[in-house]
Amino acid sequence: MTVIDANRMNEIEARYPEYFHRSFRQRFGGLMIVIATLLYGFYAVWFFDLPKLFAEAHWERVGIYLSQWVSYDVQPEFRIEDDGTIQTRYPRFSPLGDNPHPDWLVNNPDGSITVSISGTGRAVTVSKSETIVTAHGVSVPVDVSSGAPKVVGPVPGWMTVYDDNVLADLGFAGDVSISVDRVKIRKRFIGWANFIFDTQSSFFDKPAGEVISLIVSGPRIKPDQSNLSLAFDDIWNNSEWQHGDVWTKLFQTIVMAFLGTLLGTIAAFPLAFMAARNITPNRFLNQILKRFFDFLRSVDMLIWALFLTRAFGPGPLAGSGAIFLTETGTLGKLYSEGLENIDNKPREGIKSTGAQTVLVHRYGIMPQIVPVIVSQTLYQWESNVRGATIIGAVGAGGIGLKLWEAMRTNANWENVAYMVILILIVVFLFDAASNALRHRLMGTKAH
Repeated sequence: MTVIDANRMNEIEARYPEYFHRSFRQRFGGLMIVIATLLYGFYAVWFFDLPKLFAEAHWERVGIYLSQWVSYDVQPEFRIEDDGTIQTRYPRFSPLGDNPHPDWLVNNPDGSITVSISGTGRAVTVSKSETIVTAHGVSVPVDVSSGAPKVVGPVPGWMTVYDDNVLADLGFAGDVSISVDRVKIRKRFIGWANFIFDTQSSFFDKPAGEVISLIVSGPRIKPDQSNLSLAFDDIWNNSEWQHGDVWTKLFQTIVMAFLGTLLGTIAAFPLAFMAARNITPNRFLNQILKRFFDFLRSVDMLIWALFLTRAFGPGPLAGSGAIFLTETGTLGKLYSEGLENIDNKPREGIKSTGAQTVLVHRYGIMPQIVPVIVSQTLYQWESNVRGATIIGAVGAGGIGLKLWEAMRTNANWENVAYMVILILIVVFLFDAASNALRHRLMGTKAH
């Protein structure tokens, strides 16, 4: 066992003072950060009143909206006439078309109608005097022969009785609204209705094999147009899903992002050389340009889009202009900082040979700054594809405006899901293309 005397100990302390004489910040800095973070968390909970916010939130809407993303409903209505007959009606724009005959609706010999709600034993039988709702293993009759609907027997928890209406909630499968003279049923299906052909198409409700046969070798449906061309027109002009308009708007979004980023790059590149202190030794010009960059990027792209839509009207021109202004400021700052951090030795060596300024920049600066320019520009281009979607919602064109219109109706959530998926695919593809191009230009391997 080695014994260290006082002199040796003092020598070690003098050599390594940072370990033996630590400041208050060094000793308690980590603890203070943890305490400050906890205090800020408590302050945020109080400031935003999170307990009340979570208590009053409409969490049930989350499930409703998510279910509508992946499903659609059909809403038959059964009207009980004075003579006891039952008339079946559908909404004007029913996904079943103008003359529906679904196999889940059965006309019984006694004049009643039975609707199968799902494959789990849920069904509704409508007759002139009563409606029987079968769900959760029980059948509940509702008498409609008197002045108000009346549940016969005990009322189950999934039924709600009002003065002139009885509502049966069947969960995801749908619901039933029963009154004296009519029964409304909402039956939900998984999937997207009429995604390929709408109800006005000549190919609507035909099996896939029959559609392919008609396109390949069938007789012409319209004498002046081939079946292939007709099928494409019906898909492109689908009135429910509006594929043509959605894809056109998506292409506008991509063009806005590309054009705005390209113009921003072209404008920022020469300005960055004038803003860099080591390239342009004019402090006044340096500061003016740097503050100009700060101004352009401090105003959010969304705000620029609002200004430009007021100036030029709604459309992709305003969106491209908003991206251009924002990217000029962002890329100008990034390029100028990259230029100020280059190694001046190659530049000074080329300058000492008497080369012109253009050649000094070309061979002494560009090889060092190109990786920064390529990396930052491609990243901003990829990011602007997402940003162009957001600014489209304020009238700058593109798929963002289309997405906002679908969300605002609060009824077309399957269309919202369709456009969100398209945006995700585009962002993923641009991310992959950006990474591949960046690694190729910089001579590195992608991982």
